[in-house]
Amino acid sequence: MDGTIAQPRPFLALGLRLAAAGALATMMMLVKLAGTHDVHLLEMLFWRQALTFPLILAIMFAAKRLHELKTERPGAHVRRSVYGITGMVFVYGSVLLLPLAEQATISFTAPLFAVLLSAFLFGEKVGVYRWSAVALGFAGIVIVMRPGGDISMVNPLGVFVGLVAAFLVALISYQIQDLNRTESPWAIVAWFTGLTAPVMALALPFVGKAHDLRTWGIIGAMSLAGATGQILLTSSLRYGHAATIIVMDYTALLWATFYGWQVFGRLPPATLAFGAPLILAAGLVIAWRERSLARRAASGTGEAPTG
Repeated sequence: MDGTIAQPRPFLALGLRLAAAGALATMMMLVKLAGTHDVHLLEMLFWRQALTFPLILAIMFAAKRLHELKTERPGAHVRRSVYGITGMVFVYGSVLLLPLAEQATISFTAPLFAVLLSAFLFGEKVGVYRWSAVALGFAGIVIVMRPGGDISMVNPLGVFVGLVAAFLVALISYQIQDLNRTESPWAIVAWFTGLTAPVMALALPFVGKAHDLRTWGIIGAMSLAGATGQILLTSSLRYGHAATIIVMDYTALLWATFYGWQVFGRLPPATLAFGAPLILAAGLVIAWRERSLARRAASGTGEAPTG
């Protein structure tokens, strides 16, 4: 996996990632809202995938892009689907277990896990800058959890699930960036939803139930927001490097705070104001450092970039 970007367009990538953050934050709010309407997690995942798949195919058909579904890398799509649906279980689970602002903050640890993955999985040399950022970010998580204080508002299981979700998001970002070298964003999403919807359908006899029109509306809106966000997210990784554009993800905290206040009547606690900046600062340091290293490598100095 060399991380090659198909057509580098950094400003377009940043714009796509910003739009993706808004769409996915809206999806998270709708996931939590669906949970209050007694929709099971696995049922949400089925409808999220099952409604997205025909939508993607219809768009590809209208745009005369169905030929892009042809692939010589079915194994890569299967692996991405396995990790992807597992990641969605943890992401949706963290949303149901945690308030929106706390869940969004914990999701920002994905860049920290990306550093760990680059070091231990891909053998990249990581220096003091990024290791310090990792330590800073996890210190922020400790503050958000409020150990020794009033943790009545923070579910420890939710924090654990959120951290696993962030780890899987980091891993999946590498997979998507690799797939983008040869596959279009539309094909990546189509393969993912097409492979996972039948699997999730196996759970329906056990968790599915009848819903009123309002609940079906929430489920439909959740699927639409998720599909939009997934396409935008995948496209952003086609036009820009994850280490550079991931900074736009932090705008999700603004959306989460707004939705938590307006939809669920809850503002984040004061401790989040202390922990979140540490996590955001860690992610910014990592993004800055990786961009600097990428430029140094591109300059052909012959040095082995670390940092």
